[in-house]
Amino acid sequence: MGRPISQCGGEMRGFEERARYMIEKSDQALENITSKKDNEFDNFISKDPLGTIFIIAPWNYPYNTSVNSIVPSLLAGNCVILKHSSQTPLCAEQLDKALKDTNIPNGVFQYLHLDHESTSKIISDNRIDHVLFTGSVTGGRQVKKAIGERFINAGLELGGKDPAYVRKDCNLNHAIENLADGVFFNSGQSCCGIERIYVDKEIYDNFVEGIKVFSEKYTLDDPLKKETNLGPVVRLSAAKFIREQIKEAVSNGAKDIINKENFKIAEDSNCYVSPSVLINVDHSMNFMMDETFGPSVGIMKVSGEEEAAKLMNDSPYGLTACVWTSDKDFALSFGQKINTGTFFMNRCDYLDPGLAWTGVKDTGVGVTLSVLGFDHVTRAKSYHYRTV
Repeated sequence: MGRPISQCGGEMRGFEERARYMIEKSDQALENITSKKDNEFDNFISKDPLGTIFIIAPWNYPYNTSVNSIVPSLLAGNCVILKHSSQTPLCAEQLDKALKDTNIPNGVFQYLHLDHESTSKIISDNRIDHVLFTGSVTGGRQVKKAIGERFINAGLELGGKDPAYVRKDCNLNHAIENLADGVFFNSGQSCCGIERIYVDKEIYDNFVEGIKVFSEKYTLDDPLKKETNLGPVVRLSAAKFIREQIKEAVSNGAKDIINKENFKIAEDSNCYVSPSVLINVDHSMNFMMDETFGPSVGIMKVSGEEEAAKLMNDSPYGLTACVWTSDKDFALSFGQKINTGTFFMNRCDYLDPGLAWTGVKDTGVGVTLSVLGFDHVTRAKSYHYRTV
């Protein structure tokens, strides 16, 4: 998939962090909810397993995205069938091997390598009780179509076009460094990567110059080299899509401020895509509205928080958003105005396993992680006992 080998350890640390958190919190998350308990009544709600859960995992973070669903599903008492991306089939096999080493009962966890047609057949099978899908909006619609008239739910984590607002009171260097990482990590192939930045007019010029300098220090090269921190994108068709989206924006007045001489390895015939930072952009451009999923970002100047909030919400997606400021009270009030699943202050492109991972609009439905994630892989069953 092209991620620099120097960055792969971070995913494994994230995998462990999430797994350990969910294991630690499982008893609390799955315990019965007492409604009434006295000399006459003992009423409570249990959280029962759904049955067989079909998990469809993506290639961009093949371990982190799958652990979000696999661990709570198994802890809640479900059986799991994992279908991993055709880009990362060995990850499914490694997960299977690891679970077998725990002496998990045979058949409780299985994996399948499937094409799209076979995947749809599995989803529509009456033996599947729930579907958890991470991928594109188009893929999410295909999942819903395959479910058809069956009365089962699906958790869908889909696209993103995540925005940032850089307020004039922020720590500018901190904002530049962390937002650049949010844009370019994993070559921008992250559902919660930063793709839009709105900067207060008073610090706009300094921010643009700062992120230009920082971005041009990236090393785009063979991902197996230790010094590489920007690798190729997943496939040639993805590279072509990114380049064409940028080209269209530039033809409509945008300007890419990055010096491409530093990234000569990037050619139309390969999957290496040079970083791009576009200014003079607006929301009439597909580049600012449609998910790019590449090492690029658009920056717009704003007059203040009201304009920033309006532009941040002007999107079909809503996975994460962030503000960069020294004022926590402002961040709390501003966050309430933003229609998103997770709102950050002075951070981006991160999943805290203790918080619900969710989204709004075309980003999908459902929740993973946190104690709430267990509610989506269980069903409520009520018990009303009366002693006569």
